[in-house]
Amino acid sequence: MPKLSVEDLDLGGKRVFLRVDLNVPLAGPRPEAGEWQVADDTRLQAALPTLQHCLKAGASVILASHLGRPKGKPDPKYSLAPVARRLEELLGQPVPLAPDCVGEAVEARARSLEPGQVLLLENLRFHPEEEANDPVFAGALARLADCYVNDAFASAHRAHASIEAITRSLSPAAAGLLMRRELEALGRILERPERPLVAILGGAKVSDKLALVEHLLEKVDTLLIGGGMAFTFLRALGHGVGRSLVEPERIEMARRVLGEASRRGKSVGLPVDAVVAESPESVESRTVGIREMPEDLMGLDIGPLTLGRFTQALGGAKTVVWNGPMGVFERPRFARGTVDLARAVAGCNAFSVVGGGDTVAAVQQAGVAEKIGYLSTAGGAFLEFLEGRILPGVAALTERA
Repeated sequence: MPKLSVEDLDLGGKRVFLRVDLNVPLAGPRPEAGEWQVADDTRLQAALPTLQHCLKAGASVILASHLGRPKGKPDPKYSLAPVARRLEELLGQPVPLAPDCVGEAVEARARSLEPGQVLLLENLRFHPEEEANDPVFAGALARLADCYVNDAFASAHRAHASIEAITRSLSPAAAGLLMRRELEALGRILERPERPLVAILGGAKVSDKLALVEHLLEKVDTLLIGGGMAFTFLRALGHGVGRSLVEPERIEMARRVLGEASRRGKSVGLPVDAVVAESPESVESRTVGIREMPEDLMGLDIGPLTLGRFTQALGGAKTVVWNGPMGVFERPRFARGTVDLARAVAGCNAFSVVGGGDTVAAVQQAGVAEKIGYLSTAGGAFLEFLEGRILPGVAALTERA
């Protein structure tokens, strides 16, 4: 059933516990002295619409997030202080940082908030109870507010205290604007796609996405596979792939997946050529056909013939979903296949959804982000949702009557 949205709530005079994803990269001249700055504020920008909606509706907001992996104890390197400073700049108003995320002092500060004010809690993962989904810790978080809004889809696949257990003590539990857009975009792919539906999968390992491949075979009309994971499928077909990345223990599974696709009448596109080199650090590379892969080299990007075939497969698509780069995208020499594919996705007459950090970065590098139907902020949650799994953070939200 559809989930309750923050727009369904009467927020006037309420204190809202707003779980967001502020897990951003930090950089600084002297990190050991705590002189961090937010290096990429994309996730902060994504959190603003829901935050501003709550404030304009007359609520006070208790913001909560994790940052990094502090191993369940306070660590200055993972303080949200730099995030608070950048949020103040983006929001145009004070965003004080609480000394902790639970406790009497934090409760007192939360109670003192006036409508339109914001309080940012310190890193939730400074307490091991957060990742343990501890109900007592969740209850302490719940005492800070009158209602709960989750706008952190990127963390919705985690059964953590601020995501799942808190909703047992604090209700209603509504989806934020970003969470709602994510669910609508991904639901459109899985539940009511306009066909043909084409899925593009890349990245390094088959093992990371085997469940996704198997699930998508039930949904898609065409599946295009690139990146390092393609070489396990090519080996399953009997091709020599040189020193390319292969997961030997997954070859038989890849063979079964290809057989199942054939039985279902689904088209699976694999690379027919590749850009090869001795290593990702190599300054020299060349393009070869898959049947001519040198034994001493590895495939690090799709070649132009593969790009052409993948682009042709997108030509008639009405819905496209893409996760994972086509090569070692972080190296400029091996980024062309991914960037050019981003332009092809943007240019096709289809509703497109792109998810995953590297894939979104490729779309932005190609200068076509505004032509993509939806750019997902999530990584693991994006994949698990497409696999058909129930995400704890989504299941915990209140259903709309």
